[in-house]
Amino acid sequence: MTYYIHAGKFFLENRTEIGGYLEVQDDGKFGFYYSEAQRPSHGKILEYGDKWVAPGYVDTHIHGSLKEDVMKSDWEGINKISEGLLRAGVTSWLPTTITASDDTLTRICQMFAEHQGQETGAKIQGIHFEGPFFTPEHAGAENPKYMTDPSIAKLKKWRKASNNMLVKISMAPERSGAREFVRAAVKEGVVVSLGHSASNFKDAIACVEAGATMFCHTYNGMEPLSQHSPNLVGAAYASRLTTDELICDGHHVEEPAVRALVNARGPEHIALITDCMEAGMMPDGDYMLGELPVYVRDGMARLKDGDNLAGSILELKDAVKNVVDWNVATAEDAVMMASYVPAKSSHILANCGSIKPDKPADFIVLNHDMTVVETYLDGVSRYKA
Repeated sequence: MTYYIHAGKFFLENRTEIGGYLEVQDDGKFGFYYSEAQRPSHGKILEYGDKWVAPGYVDTHIHGSLKEDVMKSDWEGINKISEGLLRAGVTSWLPTTITASDDTLTRICQMFAEHQGQETGAKIQGIHFEGPFFTPEHAGAENPKYMTDPSIAKLKKWRKASNNMLVKISMAPERSGAREFVRAAVKEGVVVSLGHSASNFKDAIACVEAGATMFCHTYNGMEPLSQHSPNLVGAAYASRLTTDELICDGHHVEEPAVRALVNARGPEHIALITDCMEAGMMPDGDYMLGELPVYVRDGMARLKDGDNLAGSILELKDAVKNVVDWNVATAEDAVMMASYVPAKSSHILANCGSIKPDKPADFIVLNHDMTVVETYLDGVSRYKA
């Protein structure tokens, strides 16, 4: 049955409205927004007082949570992540791999294809491959022994194995044949993100002009920015129409650097991500990221060997709250950076990322401090804080 949400503020796609009513149709999709003066004359009204309504968040770079991980979990474990993400205000996500053998990556693709559309929590809108076409100098928490030059034949094989669920791949622009690979990947409909790289500016921008449109967890896994050698971070700043992923946990990138990037690019070019690994929503202790042992302490996940940061334990709702609390972004822009921008940049905006008629009614209810009160999926309340 069609019903209406009455709340204090609505973060719609192109405008934030104060007060009013949001129609949720009986097919689980959004209808129209109505102002306070247009109070519906029929249908049930759910009253949320002065609380805020936003589109469900979209995490396009996440490896795991709740002791489950895309690299090792079976379908039951993947669905556990999917359910758990509703607590983080996330209603859509791209399960993200790390660098591994061809056989392992193919097997993961086949698992997702076999269970396509069967998740019962946050919706899987595709798969993101973080690697294996990276460079060992900035391997980070990824295993360099599997890193190779890009191969369009392998990409096509993985796409076929995944039933075309593989929609995004992160790679290093200095690898041999990178520009040609980007051009071919984009023709396949795959979003290319640049990262885990010691690239110079020339190679990076050549891949951008060939079709790469994103930068993988900007600042992390890259050479520091230099005024004399702008490199990959320089390309993330200087390319006009690309999107920069950003991990806003206060550890991967400190607030002044977050502010500098957001101010330089504008929030419409920043996709908040978590890069969360299996220790998300779990206590401190020992964990794994792929084949590598990790320990979690003081809000950080680090490799036991080498002490590099190893993904994060960040929840997307906390990234949103952080950028607002740091006064880096308004609530309106923070919501956009966690919903519309990641969805648009990963070419999944038709299915998620904004409140608009006939899109799935995946939305969240927020307190004024940006904490999540409730998460809805297809118009059905699925999580209450």
